[in-house]
Amino acid sequence: MSNRGTLEKLLIKAYESPRYSGQPVAEFTAFTNPNEITLSYEMEYDSAQGSGTTNSRMNFKKMKPGDMSLKFFIDGTGASGRTIDVQQQVEKFQMVTGYNGTIHRPNYLKVGWGTLKVKCCVLKSASIIYTLFKPDGVPLRAVISATFTDNSDDQTRVAMSQDQSPDLTHVRMVKAGDTLPAICREIYNDPSYYLEVARVNRLNDFRNLTPGVRIILPPLEK
Repeated sequence: MSNRGTLEKLLIKAYESPRYSGQPVAEFTAFTNPNEITLSYEMEYDSAQGSGTTNSRMNFKKMKPGDMSLKFFIDGTGASGRTIDVQQQVEKFQMVTGYNGTIHRPNYLKVGWGTLKVKCCVLKSASIIYTLFKPDGVPLRAVISATFTDNSDDQTRVAMSQDQSPDLTHVRMVKAGDTLPAICREIYNDPSYYLEVARVNRLNDFRNLTPGVRIILPPLEK
């Protein structure tokens, strides 16, 4: 936890692995922090209308990937007490968040600032507006607006939402002493589904679960 009054800077870390493993391949630090961050999310539903009724029932399907939008500026005027090459910083932002020829796609990103939860994401869109120039055309100030979208898979988002419905996919982290029938009893209210869960997870020995392993529990067939 940071000390009160300590200046925390917006930090973007780039990874080549979708698991965000290993050391970041590049980092971008904003010298001027954003004054506004927008977090948006959306639910997906199926509308089902019962026989003989006029209203539809909205059946929850899943949470869609959420977006985080932020805006910050790069100041090269020296007013902040630091001399910054605006064009160089803009290019660094583009390099960190943009296309990576090694993996043939944009980098996987972690974005964090202060006490906000670090977001595993990818860049969805960005715009750069130059607002001040030297007489010779060298930019002195730029405003970057960027939107990042959540890169967690559906199973991770469902697990994070802590849903208890047996009609949804669940992910459980095995704890010491857990058994597959007990986990199935918790999710399905029926321990007899343990053989099907063992098959889905390709468990050779479902009697001895390893703590820390993630178990996928698929939705019940209707």
